Amino acid sequence: MSRTDDIIEIEQLLAKYAVTMTKGDTDGVVSVFTPDGTYSAFGEVYPLDQFPILVAAAPKGLFMTGASLIDFDDDANATGTQPLCFIDHTQQDIRIGYYNDTYVRTTDGWRLRTRAMTFIRRSGEHNSGRPHAIPLSGE
Repeated sequence: MSRTDDIIEIEQLLAKYAVTMTKGDTDGVVSVFTPDGTYSAFGEVYPLDQFPILVAAAPKGLFMTGASLIDFDDDANATGTQPLCFIDHTQQDIRIGYYNDTYVRTTDGWRLRTRAMTFIRRSGEHNSGRPHAIPLSGE
């Protein structure tokens, strides 16, 4: 495989994330991660087994992502940053920011190992959000 093939495969993986989040397809979201994958936001790191709760609690709407800037560490590991514009379907409020990712090549192809959200605020501040914004155990 060429580096171009790797980039296309990772871009398709990230497109699947955005489309499955938009559709509320939890299984689809989980499938783009490694079994030890994590998502970080709101001052917390969430393991894969908590993804169904995260997806259910996430606002619903359009997850519109841009092309990821990908840097390859070697043939099996890479990092990337992908811009995001989320539009809430109820009020059409917009949230913008970017994901910082790590990718790993598995026997099933490229997968996300980590995804960390950074929000861009109206003030221009970049941060990961309010801690404990998502209750995971009846909080």
